Amino acid sequence: MPKISWGAVVGVAVIFIPLAALASSEGGQRDDFVSHWVGITCLLIFTIAYAFVIGEEATKLRKSKPVMVAAGLIWILVALAYERHGDSEFAATAFNTDFLEFAELFLFLLAAMTFLNTMEERGVFDALRSWLVSQRFSLRKIFWITGLIAFSMSPIADNMTTALLLATVVVAVGRGQSQFIVVGCVNVVVAANAGGAFSPFGDITTLMVWQKGLVGFHEFHRLFVPALVQWIVPAFIMAHWIPDAIPRRIRARAQIHQGAGLVVALFLVTITCTVLIHVYLHLPPVMGMMTGLGCLAIYGYVIDRRQQQSQLAGEAPAVARGRSMTVERKSPIHLSNPGKKFDIFKRLAEAEWDTLMFFYGVILCVGGLGALGYLALLSETVYGQLGPTAANILVGAASSIVDNIPLMFAILTMRPEMEHGQWLLVTLTAGVGGSLLSIGSAAGVAAMGVARGVYTFASHLRWSWAVGLGYVASIAVHFFVNAHHF
Repeated sequence: MPKISWGAVVGVAVIFIPLAALASSEGGQRDDFVSHWVGITCLLIFTIAYAFVIGEEATKLRKSKPVMVAAGLIWILVALAYERHGDSEFAATAFNTDFLEFAELFLFLLAAMTFLNTMEERGVFDALRSWLVSQRFSLRKIFWITGLIAFSMSPIADNMTTALLLATVVVAVGRGQSQFIVVGCVNVVVAANAGGAFSPFGDITTLMVWQKGLVGFHEFHRLFVPALVQWIVPAFIMAHWIPDAIPRRIRARAQIHQGAGLVVALFLVTITCTVLIHVYLHLPPVMGMMTGLGCLAIYGYVIDRRQQQSQLAGEAPAVARGRSMTVERKSPIHLSNPGKKFDIFKRLAEAEWDTLMFFYGVILCVGGLGALGYLALLSETVYGQLGPTAANILVGAASSIVDNIPLMFAILTMRPEMEHGQWLLVTLTAGVGGSLLSIGSAAGVAAMGVARGVYTFASHLRWSWAVGLGYVASIAVHFFVNAHHF
């Protein structure tokens, strides 16, 4: 996808590079480096690094690698610039602030990913997939069921995991019917992103906003109706292109292994305690998640001991009671191996390390540009001249090309003066705007991987107009439902 990649790079350049010229015309009113050679060099480094990020599909270079290198180079130049201007401590202080932001986000996500990987290993997601693909639902019912599950599941899990799970279902039941697979995957991606927008656990950007305290946990429900509209509008349009036919019968076997139910319960308890600790004790959310991860590790020890005792006694590892379904033909369902030694650190090692390291690079790159003065100037240029409403709507549109994480981190770092309703608006748009293009969100990229060659950038683009109608409708509904916050 070279054309799309370089188009996105131009988008980054259009956002940032004119700021250097603008700052130069201001005649040095600011004590920053936006028009200094250091600032321009750092901006060029970030643009080149992001070119490799967006061109990952073509180059096969993992997205974390270029931004990690770029982050190091940018902060070295930031430190040198401030050192030469007689301030030897500013760069270290600014770096530590940004690194703390990343550390909290990193550990929170690592704990959540480990829980989800453990549920996958215990067969929880296999069972859900098996049940869905083995039922005699019509294609239209599958379309609505997968969308509803995606919308309901992503607020608790995350939009990428949700999209992976349900895109697999869509591909399994729609085998041989490319039109249904495309429409079904678009529906899942839109629903997963919309569902993640009204929960701090549904998307990285909502988590960042919650951790900053700009939107309280109990306030995210105010985005429920706008997010629902974002999914329902395009889903209602696309459903008319789906035949009400019964797909070929698929029977699949899946086993829920020992301890699966308790792992799910422990995950829900961990989320609940994390919220309560943050709201009432004002401790960072990461503390609750890491405590829950410790409890999961201890329970993993119990699972492993029980499996070893069963094997020593010559018994098959325990399997949770429940219906099982026989496999009739090949399907994309992955079956867990209950005979394996259970090791919680293997589940931790299976976390999306490329994604986590990408967050490190992006957060520190944007933080470095902020230390040079670009974010302050961007805030004045975009939010000051366009106004918060237009700026926040553009943030959502931009997140379909440029990853919403650096955009949201930049906004949170800038902290433009705007009403509470506007913070809710940018939380919504940054979460759902990525649905406009298949490359605009982790959910879309995940679905393209599952339905490779069928659900593509071009096939999603054919339905972008319907998703765009949902985007506009969700914003309009937000202004109506949450009018008292403006």
